[in-house]
Amino acid sequence: MHQVRGIATFVIMALLATAPVLAYLGGAIFWIDIATRLVILAIAAVSLNLLLGFAGLASFGHAAFLGIGAYAVGIPVYHETYGGLDWLASYSGWVHLAVGVGGAALFALVTGAVSLRTKGVHFIMITMAFSQMMYYALVSLQDYGADDGLSIDLRSEFTGLNLDDPLTLYAVCYGSLLLVIFLSWRIVNSRFGQVLVAAKSNEERVRALGINTYRYQLVAYVISGAICGFAGVLMANYTVFISPSMLEWSRSGELIFMVVLGGAAFLFGPVFGAIVFILLEFYLSRFTIYWHLPFGLLLIASVLFIKGGLSGLLTFSRAGTPGASVAGNPKE
Repeated sequence: MHQVRGIATFVIMALLATAPVLAYLGGAIFWIDIATRLVILAIAAVSLNLLLGFAGLASFGHAAFLGIGAYAVGIPVYHETYGGLDWLASYSGWVHLAVGVGGAALFALVTGAVSLRTKGVHFIMITMAFSQMMYYALVSLQDYGADDGLSIDLRSEFTGLNLDDPLTLYAVCYGSLLLVIFLSWRIVNSRFGQVLVAAKSNEERVRALGINTYRYQLVAYVISGAICGFAGVLMANYTVFISPSMLEWSRSGELIFMVVLGGAAFLFGPVFGAIVFILLEFYLSRFTIYWHLPFGLLLIASVLFIKGGLSGLLTFSRAGTPGASVAGNPKE
């Protein structure tokens, strides 16, 4: 049965909704910052899960979309503050969202059209290559700090919202996470999503039915990139600092870690993975700068011994054995 996972999901989402409020009332602003970063990375991980978990496409370049969304905030604010390129200058959050989400979607369309011509490890490598190309392109932009990055003097402006208030910023990010999870659920349980899941299982048979799987996968890639670009807009407002390091291949690897650890093909799996990743990063980094080593060992252990990651561990069959359900069932 799936009652254990359902209860765990409800408890975790309830804690994410209430714990930051309690921390704010208690003056523990630091934990709100931790929770905000966690939720934003969870949004990016959910976008990757749409490809990795449900479509079977292991993209290793999702950090590029995150960076595009972040720079869509930093560059307009920079020109609004210091002048130049008046057509791009803006403090408006709606402009930042349009540029960030639209730019990420366009980049996904162009790179996805090429990347999806390949399969397996070739797809992984070419997506990483495109991400690194964007990374080096931003490094070369001296006006925007190049490798040193760029500080954001003012967060995105939305009527009625003050993103300078940490609790307001968290509420926007948390609400966005719920919206993205709902959108992912709707996509996966639609006919479009069923084609993606079927192609993941046996693409040749789906093609034999006369379905152009390339088009479906390309649309999914664009949607995933757009959602990750949205997460980048939120990340820029959270950090008020952007740099090309946001696009490094290791950042894409971290998102994959979250999806795999939490449970690919489970809607809330990336959220579980993001929570464990952030908490391990926080506590292990207090003891050693080489915290990636024990985390990597934990990831290897979860892949080898836990079917479906943490979500699979919380899934019980009627016989009571963990991970006995099919992780690829989008309705679970």
